[in-house]
Formats: sequence, structure tokens, C-alpha cells
Amino acid sequence: VTTIPLSCMDEGMVNTLISDVLRLSPRLTRSLANIVYHKTKGNQLFFSQLMISLSKDRLIRPSLSRRRWEWDEEKIQSRKLPDGVAKFITGTIGRMPANVQMALSVLSC
Repeated sequence: VTTIPLSCMDEGMVNTLISDVLRLSPRLTRSLANIVYHKTKGNQLFFSQLMISLSKDRLIRPSLSRRRWEWDEEKIQSRKLPDGVAKFITGTIGRMPANVQMALSVLSC
């Protein structure tokens, strides 16, 4: 068994990751990264779950007319999140269809 410690990302790392994923200049993603960093406190699991959630809810979305990604900073900023990663993931699972929740329940045992 190998243990790999995962430390929290700093704001610069969050910006680098977001700019890489969205294929935009870090200068363009800095304000989004600032919001995401403060909401997740750099926690890697919370970060990835939040980004998936923002994409699913279309708060981060591709713009065909601008030929790049765009986002709604005000809505992302005002979005209420649970205090911890576990509550966030539990809420995510709670929004899944009943058959998926049942499958996860069976598979987790």
C-alpha cells in the first residue's frame, strides 16, 4: 500500500488547472479561479465536484458565437455550497435518479 498525500491547491494552482481545462489564458480565468478557490479552499475533491456541478448547471458553458468558454460569475459567486466535501457529494448523490442511488447503495456495501 502506497500513501500519496494530497495537499490543498493554492489559488495559482486552481487558476492554472482551470485555464488548462478550458484552454484559455490564465489572465482570462483568474476571476473564475478566485471564486472557485474561495469556495473550495483549494480542496482537490471539492474543486473537481464543484467544477462538474457548475458545468452540469450550465454556469460554465461553451459559447459557439465567442468560440470559447464563458461563465456567470455572479451566479457562481452567489451559489450556496455545503460546508464540507461530504455534504456536497451527498447532495449531488441525492439529486441522482432513484435507480442510480439504489445501485450506488448496493455497490457501496
